[in-house]
Amino acid sequence: MNLSKGFKVWIEDRVSAWEAGEILDVAGKQVQVVTASGKKVSAPREKLCPRDPDEDHAGVDDLTKLTYLNEPEVLYNLARRHALNDIYTYTGSILVAVNPFTKLPHLYNVHMMEQYKGAPLGELSPHVFAIADASYRSMMSEGQSQSILVSGESGAGKTETTKLLMQYLTYVGGRAAGDHTVEQQILESNPLLEAFGNARTVRNDNSSRFGKFVEIHFDVNGRISGAAIRSYLLERSRVVQITDPERSFHCFYQLCASGKVAERYKLDHPSNFHYLNQSKTYELDGVSNAKEYMRTRRAMDIVGISLDDQEAIFRTLAAILHLGNIEFSPGKENDSSTIKDQKSSFHLQMAADLFMCDANLLLATLCTRSIQTREGSIVKALDCYAAKTGRDALAKTVYARLFDWLVEKINRSLGQDMDSEIQIGVLDIYGFECFKKNSFEQFCINFANEKLQQHFNEHVFKMEQEEYSKEKINWSYIEFIDNQDVLDLIERKPIGIIALLDEACMFPKSTHETFSTKLFQSSRDHPRLGKTKFSQTDFTVTHYAGKACNVTYQTDTFLDKNRDYVVVEHCTLLSSSKCSLLAGLFPSLPEVSSRSSYKFSSVASRFKQQLQALMESLKSTEPHYIRCVKPNSLSRPHNFENQSILQQLRCGGVLEAVRISLAGYPTRRTYSEFLHRFGILAPEIMDGSYDEKTLTKRILQKLKLENFQLGRSKVFLRAGQIALLDSRRTEVLDTAAKLIQCRLRTFLAHKDFISTRAAAVVLQAYSRGLFLSRNMFAAKQAGAAARSIQKFVRRWVARRAYLQLCWAVLLIQSSIRGLSSRQIFLHRKEHRAALRIQTQWRMFKAHSAFQHYQSSMIAIQCMWRQNLAKRELRRLKLKANEAGTLRLAKNKLEKQLEDLTWRVELEKRLRISSEEAKLIEVSKLQKALDSSSLELDAAKSATLSECNKNLLLLSQLEASMKENSALECRIIEMEELRKENSCLKSSSESLAKENSAVKLDLIKAQKDSNDTLEKLREVEEKYLHLQQNFQSLEEKLSNLEEENHVLRQKALCTSPKINRPGYTKPFTEVIHEIKPVFKCSFCYEPNSPTKLISPFTRSLSETFRSKMTSERHQDNHEFLLRCIKEDLGFKDGKPVAACIIYTCLLHWHAFESERTAIFDRIIEGIKAALKVGNVNNMLPYWLSNASTLLCLLQRNLRSNGFFRMPFRRSAGHSGVTTRMMPGLSPLKCITYEESISHVEATYPAILFKQQLTAYVEKIFGLIRDNLKKEIAPLLSLCIQAPKNVSRRHVKYSKSPEGVPQQSLSSHWDRIIKFLDSLMSHLRENYVPSFFIRKLITQVFSFINISLFNSLLLRRECCTFSNGEYVKSGLAELERWITNATEEFAGTSWHELNYIRQAVGFLVIHQKRKKSLEQITQEVCPALTVRQIYRICTMYCDDKYSTQSVSTEVVEQMREILNKAASQNLNSNSFLLDDDLSIPFSTEDISEAIPEIEPSDVEFPPFVHEYACAQFLLPHQE
Repeated sequence: MNLSKGFKVWIEDRVSAWEAGEILDVAGKQVQVVTASGKKVSAPREKLCPRDPDEDHAGVDDLTKLTYLNEPEVLYNLARRHALNDIYTYTGSILVAVNPFTKLPHLYNVHMMEQYKGAPLGELSPHVFAIADASYRSMMSEGQSQSILVSGESGAGKTETTKLLMQYLTYVGGRAAGDHTVEQQILESNPLLEAFGNARTVRNDNSSRFGKFVEIHFDVNGRISGAAIRSYLLERSRVVQITDPERSFHCFYQLCASGKVAERYKLDHPSNFHYLNQSKTYELDGVSNAKEYMRTRRAMDIVGISLDDQEAIFRTLAAILHLGNIEFSPGKENDSSTIKDQKSSFHLQMAADLFMCDANLLLATLCTRSIQTREGSIVKALDCYAAKTGRDALAKTVYARLFDWLVEKINRSLGQDMDSEIQIGVLDIYGFECFKKNSFEQFCINFANEKLQQHFNEHVFKMEQEEYSKEKINWSYIEFIDNQDVLDLIERKPIGIIALLDEACMFPKSTHETFSTKLFQSSRDHPRLGKTKFSQTDFTVTHYAGKACNVTYQTDTFLDKNRDYVVVEHCTLLSSSKCSLLAGLFPSLPEVSSRSSYKFSSVASRFKQQLQALMESLKSTEPHYIRCVKPNSLSRPHNFENQSILQQLRCGGVLEAVRISLAGYPTRRTYSEFLHRFGILAPEIMDGSYDEKTLTKRILQKLKLENFQLGRSKVFLRAGQIALLDSRRTEVLDTAAKLIQCRLRTFLAHKDFISTRAAAVVLQAYSRGLFLSRNMFAAKQAGAAARSIQKFVRRWVARRAYLQLCWAVLLIQSSIRGLSSRQIFLHRKEHRAALRIQTQWRMFKAHSAFQHYQSSMIAIQCMWRQNLAKRELRRLKLKANEAGTLRLAKNKLEKQLEDLTWRVELEKRLRISSEEAKLIEVSKLQKALDSSSLELDAAKSATLSECNKNLLLLSQLEASMKENSALECRIIEMEELRKENSCLKSSSESLAKENSAVKLDLIKAQKDSNDTLEKLREVEEKYLHLQQNFQSLEEKLSNLEEENHVLRQKALCTSPKINRPGYTKPFTEVIHEIKPVFKCSFCYEPNSPTKLISPFTRSLSETFRSKMTSERHQDNHEFLLRCIKEDLGFKDGKPVAACIIYTCLLHWHAFESERTAIFDRIIEGIKAALKVGNVNNMLPYWLSNASTLLCLLQRNLRSNGFFRMPFRRSAGHSGVTTRMMPGLSPLKCITYEESISHVEATYPAILFKQQLTAYVEKIFGLIRDNLKKEIAPLLSLCIQAPKNVSRRHVKYSKSPEGVPQQSLSSHWDRIIKFLDSLMSHLRENYVPSFFIRKLITQVFSFINISLFNSLLLRRECCTFSNGEYVKSGLAELERWITNATEEFAGTSWHELNYIRQAVGFLVIHQKRKKSLEQITQEVCPALTVRQIYRICTMYCDDKYSTQSVSTEVVEQMREILNKAASQNLNSNSFLLDDDLSIPFSTEDISEAIPEIEPSDVEFPPFVHEYACAQFLLPHQE
């Protein structure tokens, strides 16, 4: 390392581990450094580490990208990322996860999992999902099992990381199985095992007190087929012994807070139980024991534990708590014990009841032991200490076996797939532990970590070799620390620690002193074993992390904890329990093994075997490593303790992985990155005539560097070489800076000289002209003042005369204009009044004539129908003698009488309405006369006021005399108007006389109607009977309408062929039931007068008619299907197929048919056409045709009243009225044109319109989705500038004829071409501009979402140069939108708001000067604070090396985000969601598409082949 003045270094510090500094002076081996705090320190060279002067304030996402790969750089890179809530960092393929101690839900939602699904490792930001996805993809591509090893100390977040891994794996490989999915059972096994295996420790509120290895099995399709869980080394001693402020296992506290369940088991507060009150901590912050109990029960249900087994589990836990409250006192005999008091007796009885065994037998088991001898069994009494020890041993044994049963039950529920060949294992195991007092548990935990570290070293070394082989460079063997000697010290036989411990446990008289003595004797010279100075029994082991991991173990409890005693009396007692679960935990021992009261098994040996099996499983898989780090001991967010984290990095093997990388080629740069940074060292060769690899080699050769390697895509440098390159680069930059400073100083000096010389010339000129010019100036000033005074005086006199003249002229003009204006106004007012009176009179005259003609016509029609009815009655009476026709004639007569009744009522209503209309008209005319008289009075008053004003004006102007004569003429005209008013009054009197005549006519009509009513009273009883039948049918119809409403909603989402028959059949049956009653209303045809006279005559038989109808329908169907299958094209922008279909349906009266299959055939034909043809061609073609057909239906169809409301009597009357006068209703007059502009549509037609609407939306959605699929690959290329050509090449290029640079906008050009082809394709098919505008808008919205989400997920995209690249592409899109015009593009440019503002922020030069308010309101108003925070933390200026926003702005944003997260104000996701809705309705289509005349198109030649389509030919001719 070349140390010189000003060189940036790291220096060791006792408080912060490492501190940044700068070299002041170098004197031999000592270097004087000034730290960042201003303190000057002297240190030897070997104690310093180089520091990167161009470090990124946001840190790098991969530690291998660090310029100097050393301990302080790793530490402070993690610190910088942790401050920005970037808790994940790669070390190659190893993930380092720093516990944030706060919730970050936006990092773990479903959208984030979807983003990382299938993404290559390293493409997106570091994440635990990336490791899980890499393992899953590697398993599926290579067919090899994978494993993910999660390690770290207590509180580092291992358990949460494991949950996230399992959550992602179940997301990508989930499948349904039974009532609950397998992935649900896997996820719910976590809270269940946490309740029984986790506890509060000093370091962590939810510390796992056991290790677990979860194997998730997959089938060949990548779906989860089963799972299995292995557990390791449960801390059984925590059941009976805890220290303050720790807690026992969570399940005990949950059971005490369970309410009624606790009362049933005689449980109350945990402070009343000995096993729980050894610590005063009973509750956890933010955790409810009652809610956690319900969560545990729910997890048991999902996992598949029956209610009986759940009751047995919690009953066993309650028994353990009662067992701990049993106290002993000395008995009557020596070395004997008995129950202490009544309270202990109660707890003994409760424990026995809960264990479902005999209480006396339980007492005997606790206080005595049986010894088998040759003579027989000897019962030995136990003292109080031995009884207490036996009690605790029983509690630990029961709990341990219960935990093992739970794990086995979960495995059975998950269903281990024995046929699965691939699996992913997730290992959640305790990290390296080193406390002030380390016991047997810490020894086993560190032994497991030694095993895993050996596996880790081998894997990292293998990865390094694979990297070198991939790049095809020459490499040699790399030395790394092998911890095999530590493993030999622990597990080698016969002198290993575990072997000696087992040997000591086998002898009853052995103690920890004898064990320690024998250990030191057998391994006296071992370099990893040490002896403490102040204790003869403690020993120290130097673990894999060196001296920092020297752990001293206290052997006081080693022997007790290694002995796993099985007391025969305990097994015998519980095996006889009436509880099947508890009896199953303690199977009966064989007779040979039951001779001894104690059965010993070694915990360490069993754990060693489990580790060996685990290592074999891991070696058969491809491992992935996650190292969890705890940032501080207080478990508080935003607190980074350097010393603690450095210790964890050493113990976790992260620094060892870094050291292995340093042993080879630790510095790796792609050729483009190397040339971008160090191209300035050799600008003469950066002419663009060589490729990147050759340029890199020439630069390194020029600098005379050795031992570097050139790979396929990277250059590999030895440790320290990057520092030499940086020092050379610094020298070049210093030289350039000095040259710039020299030129700047020259420029400033020259500028000062020029300004000084100019000032001197000005002073000289002023001094010379001071005396000479002052006198001349005074004389000129006096003359100018005199002239100015004269000028102002003359101007004042002239202006005064002019103003007087102007006022006089203005007064005269205003008087004249006012007089003429008033005259014109009066004339217009009188003219309007006359026109209004004439209009009212003409309207009244025409209306009265119309009313007269209408009433006369109605009377004539009624009389004529009465005569026809009488004739028909006489004819029917003649035929009444025939028995066969009697009933038919009776029914026809009843219907005719009903029609006559209705006609009489209609005539009454018409006459009453005409009388009311006449009265209203008379009142209106009277009001008009009154208003005209008022206007006359007002005119008189106006004339009087005008006369007064004229008299005043006569005294001033002589010309006003002439106006008086004009006013007299106007008064004469007013008198004439009065005469006209009198004429109007006389005309009103004549109208009154006509009204009286009309009343007389009405009286006559009433008499005629009374005669008719007398004749109709004979059929009144039959009429009432028919009315009752009608009401019953009306109720049936209302019920059927409700069913139709439900089925109508299903019509859009199901096949019409499936829904229509079941939907219309009951409806048509009801119609056929109603037809005999309402045959007159439903059989009417307006253009058939014969049916009006005799509607009951039929010439064709029913069979012949049905046959003709079916043949005609078959012909119709074939013609329409051919129109749908063939591409008929367009005529003048109109789709021919849609126009033909609509014209045919209208001509064939299909919309009025109550039962038809033609609509089903049309829908099926369109569906088949979309499947058969080319999708890209057929979709726009049918979007144009279907939308046109839908628009024609929407405009020209209206729902029949039969479908809008239930039948009433008025419905039948309206039908008669239609036959009587087409276009005339009882209360409203409708013209003929209005009556034929809308077709009365039956239910099948309405259903067809709804199905066609659904198909238009479906076609639109298919086109939109296809466009998104085609444009998505282009967008993934457009978000990042191409890397194949370095921009520095262009900057340093001296030859204009160099290698041509690839166009940076080639990808954007492809998008522009794609949009052009899309637009031309849509316009060729005459898709309405409304749909084109909606499509283009949604495509641009998708472009905005894709680019913006990619920008937030990829750090390499958040650079200055990349921002310029994307901004240029957006400019291309803006030009395209401008050329496309607003008719087709609409508001597409506004859809790009998010990406435009984000890119605009990237290319701002002065980011550090921007405040948070300016950024959120001016630069990025559409972006949220979380999105801006994400961009700021990922930003890197690769062009000008400027900084991102200030730290104050970052702190403000972090405070806002933390506050929002604590209050749960909104969604924490910073990504945008795609909009998949349909942005239009049927009404929008009808309003947007212009009017279409379907008859103005050319029909295809095959029309001649079909008889049903011959009606189209005249239109064509």
